[in-house]
Amino acid sequence: CKCLLAWPESASHYNHGNLVSPPTKTSIALSYDEVSENAYDIRLKLTKEVLTIQKQDVVCVSGSDHSANHRTVTLRRQPVGGLGLSIKGGAEHKVPVVISKIFKDQAADQTGMLFIGDAIIQVNGINVESATHEEVVHLLRNAGDEVTITVQYLREAPSFLKLPLGSPGPSSDHSSGASSPLFDSGLHLNGNSTNTAPSSPSSPIANEPKYEKRWLDTLSVPLSMARISRYKAGTDKLRSNAFEVLALDGVSTGILQFYTAQESADWLRAISTNISDLTLQNMKMANKCCSPSDQVIHMGWVNERLEGTDASQLYKFKFLALKGSSFYIFSTPPVSTLDWVRAEKIYNLCEVLFKIHKLWLADDCWLQANLYLGIHQDFDLEDQRPYCFSVMVGHGKSHYFNVELGSELAVWEKSFQRAIFLEVQRTGSKTYMCSWQGDTLCFTVDFALGFTCFDSKTKNVLWRFKFSQLKGSSDDGKTRVKLLFQNLDTKQIETKELEFQDLTAVLHCIHSFIAAKVASVDPVFIDSQSIARKYMYSN
Repeated sequence: CKCLLAWPESASHYNHGNLVSPPTKTSIALSYDEVSENAYDIRLKLTKEVLTIQKQDVVCVSGSDHSANHRTVTLRRQPVGGLGLSIKGGAEHKVPVVISKIFKDQAADQTGMLFIGDAIIQVNGINVESATHEEVVHLLRNAGDEVTITVQYLREAPSFLKLPLGSPGPSSDHSSGASSPLFDSGLHLNGNSTNTAPSSPSSPIANEPKYEKRWLDTLSVPLSMARISRYKAGTDKLRSNAFEVLALDGVSTGILQFYTAQESADWLRAISTNISDLTLQNMKMANKCCSPSDQVIHMGWVNERLEGTDASQLYKFKFLALKGSSFYIFSTPPVSTLDWVRAEKIYNLCEVLFKIHKLWLADDCWLQANLYLGIHQDFDLEDQRPYCFSVMVGHGKSHYFNVELGSELAVWEKSFQRAIFLEVQRTGSKTYMCSWQGDTLCFTVDFALGFTCFDSKTKNVLWRFKFSQLKGSSDDGKTRVKLLFQNLDTKQIETKELEFQDLTAVLHCIHSFIAAKVASVDPVFIDSQSIARKYMYSN
């Protein structure tokens, strides 16, 4: 492959039966800070290529704006309704005092310059940024008929304030969560006013700036080669109704938390679908520059369990690729031709074995699954991550991986099968040096002929059997293997013993060739053995 991998724009759609939903998905969520344990409202906007995080802010829509951050507003206390607002918060809660309610058609609402979520900075020139709730209530109630307040919109209001996101009026009295542990102090009643005559309404002056509360883009995360994590970094601790999206360049959305498990699952699937669609587009672009024998079959992010870790079972992000004759493991995705030779590990596809270990079928039910029978299982399954698979390689070594969704597990299963079968058919045969009783021999696995053993010096064939004649095998787990073949004429079992330097690679190769042979004769049988597709799609 002689070209750079380009990450182009691509199309993606959410398919629900025969309906195709709009390409943009939006929803209110929470941004959660694991250090402070605070969360605040955000709006998510998902397009085909980008996940955008928006925060609410107050913007000037007309007139001259003398201060982009602070607004100073004069309220005239009304005989009925007072200032027409309520407040929450205070220094004792480690948050500013904020406007929590604005009552429709009353003093605060009539100004057109005050909004739910505005933090009160000053009252009649007195700074109240460090004041307690009761101190601000006392100031506002005793400020007279005309009260001048300076405010600034609090873009990251902690969710425990339970500020409604709606407009003034009865609907704004309700937030998206439970009732707040902080009470509202209503300032819609009369304060200490000496004026009994009705005041003129608090209305905006013609040349004063006009403001609106809007959702503004604050962070855009490109989804090409992005990755998702539902787990706390390096642990098996699953975040509740939350996950994080990380871009290729390391930019993170932070922890995105949702109000329900269903909403979290919907967003996880939607973002994952867009990432997968973009990955497919990237593969297609790369394959245009690669020879037919060096095509990318599949690639994507996984979590790899680190060897030798304690009970916490630490994981790290890895990027896997199935390309041409090889299985690649990267720490970061390859974006140029040179990157392919910089992989952490490269294995020949004929000599690896894919195995599914876990599928999540119900809340309290694991399916422990071995896709291929007769292979020793040397992984304990104590960790709590679903959707796990391993790739067994030469010299008895293995890599243990986890993905976020069952659909991803099904794709990896099918992709490994396809990549291995293609490599077997391309290669045709594999020959390994071996020995027995002091003689140096060659052992060949051939897609058309089966198994052949010949003298490495004279090239004389010692024995040959078809795949169908192999009836069993056993090995010492180190270097020696016994292959049991049935003689077609006598129907007797003949035992052939051989010794290999890397026995595991040879056994995996035998398995790959036999599976590819079965697939070429009966593709339906191979599909019927797919544990991930069978269980994930039936559910």
